[in-house]
Amino acid sequence: MWTPDDRGVMDANGHELAEEAAPPPSRAPGIAGLSTPYRVVAALALGALGLAACAHLALVFLHVAPSNTLSKRHAETIDAWIYPEFEQNWKLFAPNPLQQNIAVEVRAEVRTAGGELTTTGWRDLSAEDAAAIRHSLLPSHTEQNELRRAWDFYTGSHDENGKPVGDRGELAEEYLRRIALDRLTPDHEGGRILRIQMRSASRAVPAPKWSTETTDTQTYYRELPWWKV
Repeated sequence: MWTPDDRGVMDANGHELAEEAAPPPSRAPGIAGLSTPYRVVAALALGALGLAACAHLALVFLHVAPSNTLSKRHAETIDAWIYPEFEQNWKLFAPNPLQQNIAVEVRAEVRTAGGELTTTGWRDLSAEDAAAIRHSLLPSHTEQNELRRAWDFYTGSHDENGKPVGDRGELAEEYLRRIALDRLTPDHEGGRILRIQMRSASRAVPAPKWSTETTDTQTYYRELPWWKV
């Protein structure tokens, strides 16, 4: 005995139609949808990234925190990680904020693909950074601070004659040279950069119109020696 409920789906002629196969179960999203070996690899990678992030935050915290027993004991390790890329600066909150516009410029001596030796004109790297972040809703931290902090790092570790003061002078010079080369290399792929020279163009911010203060707004240049590449 069978009832109508036991029958399959019938067509117009009374023939039984085959039931459609059920869709395969969908895979779980994310890591849970991977096979076991891949889940293990992904978990290890995420764990390593988490540990690296925690270590970085801990070193930055020890760098900016007041001097303490832990930061003194591991000062060498902290400085090696922080300088120069992650150095912190708080001049924005100083009693006397910077009142100058300082532009960093560079030029290069290039051996072209044809063997000709040429010297480029001065290239304003600071103006390029400013143009890249102007009107940007998400300005790059690198374009805002990398070059500026590198120049501050250099001037803070060298005297007016360009001689390093302390052990960080050579590191500051290497860091500044590396940034300049990174900016120049794409424009000279067919040739070879032999030497570079950098300079700063400093101009005081003019006093507001309502002030009676007079400000010297002339541009003053500080040229560094040529550096071999």
